[in-house]
Amino acid sequence: MNLTLIASIMNNSIKTVNPFNNKVIKEYQLHTSEDLTNILNTADKRFYEWRQTSIKQRCRLLLNLAQVMDDDTQELAELITQEMGKPITQSIAEIEKCITLCDFYATNADDFLADELIETEATESFISYDPLGTILAIMPWNYPFWQVMRFAIPTLTAGNTAILKHAGNVTGCGLAIEKLFEKAGYPKGCFSTILAGHDAVEKLISNDLIKAVTLTGSEKAGKKIAETAGRNLKKTVLELGGNNACIVLDDADLDKYMDTIVNARMQNAGQSCIAAKRFIVTEAIYEDFLKRFKEKVAELLHGDPMKEETTFGSLAKKDFADTLKKQIEDSVALGATVITGNNQNKSYFEPTILTNITKDMPVFKEETFGPIAPIMKVKNTKEAFKVASESRYGLGTMVFTKSIETAQDYISTIDDGSYFINELVKSDSRLPFGGTKASGYGRELSKEGIHEFVNKKTVFINH
Repeated sequence: MNLTLIASIMNNSIKTVNPFNNKVIKEYQLHTSEDLTNILNTADKRFYEWRQTSIKQRCRLLLNLAQVMDDDTQELAELITQEMGKPITQSIAEIEKCITLCDFYATNADDFLADELIETEATESFISYDPLGTILAIMPWNYPFWQVMRFAIPTLTAGNTAILKHAGNVTGCGLAIEKLFEKAGYPKGCFSTILAGHDAVEKLISNDLIKAVTLTGSEKAGKKIAETAGRNLKKTVLELGGNNACIVLDDADLDKYMDTIVNARMQNAGQSCIAAKRFIVTEAIYEDFLKRFKEKVAELLHGDPMKEETTFGSLAKKDFADTLKKQIEDSVALGATVITGNNQNKSYFEPTILTNITKDMPVFKEETFGPIAPIMKVKNTKEAFKVASESRYGLGTMVFTKSIETAQDYISTIDDGSYFINELVKSDSRLPFGGTKASGYGRELSKEGIHEFVNKKTVFINH
């Protein structure tokens, strides 16, 4: 996932720009070094009070947060759409997903964080889950609320405090999230948004008051963050890029799942690390699949993202569309065929289908962060899974087939963090989410996610 700062940063300020009409939304001043020091000190001081708050009280605040988001759903969704361009219906769905996240941890956090009794020769022994302190989060623009909330909600509920460095083009969203926590009743310093450049972030990571770091972003950014954190012996969780395979076998039910398959690539204009980015289709169903896929893609409606009828938005920045164009051109030079699309107008990029794909092409081996669907024909199931596993990324794989048993037989052959049968890869509050290989490490969400930023302390008592 590209973490390039896509808002202009000049004269110590950030300008957010609407990608649909290229109008400047607002200009924000970056925090000074003194501002950042005060924010960090406030978060650290708050931690020592916050960790003493009962889990039940933290869960009650989660319910408050859910209510505040529910009350402000339309306003928050409009902010998402204005800043990064996704259709308003998808922005509303993003806020609604954040609300379900609050409800999930409000219901389960007490159990997740309860002392875990372990029978030993001691009179009593158990694992205590203690918070670490202030956690720094560096988050992307493509799901500007969900990506932040899936970190912040379990992290704060575990008793930590949080500081957010959001992507520049969604600065308004970052500040709005801070206000949401305040409106819900969280004490000042529990959650703070900073407006800062990359140099300031590196200094923050090195500061003793920051206890751990999480990043959702590019592989390049992940390596840089991990390097800095490693020098300071601090834990990191990295959710990086993806090149998810969508395997379609001979017996796939296209009548039932074609909408899901198209959505797996084209939702959010393809700007998702877990989108289907390589379609691997067995030859017996290939022609029928290609015909149906093309028909469904043609139904996508581009237009003003604030209108409910719009189902396909512009990319968040023209630079991203330029990158896609080059990936396609380089692949065509190697023999790929454009079936439909490949037209660009500033930040808008038309949904594009490519065939005659080989493994050496950029659209197969690189992450394509936009509406490109490279479709590769393979002979059989065995070849499909072999090709799918040939990736340096490891975020998720999806398989469409009526033979669930066949798909289950291949689970262990795929090294990814997720494996979905007859469904698109997606994050779910109840299930751990994360990758392997170049897609990063660590897990968000579920019980595993709330345990990422805690000290799993062994307690051994003899009377």
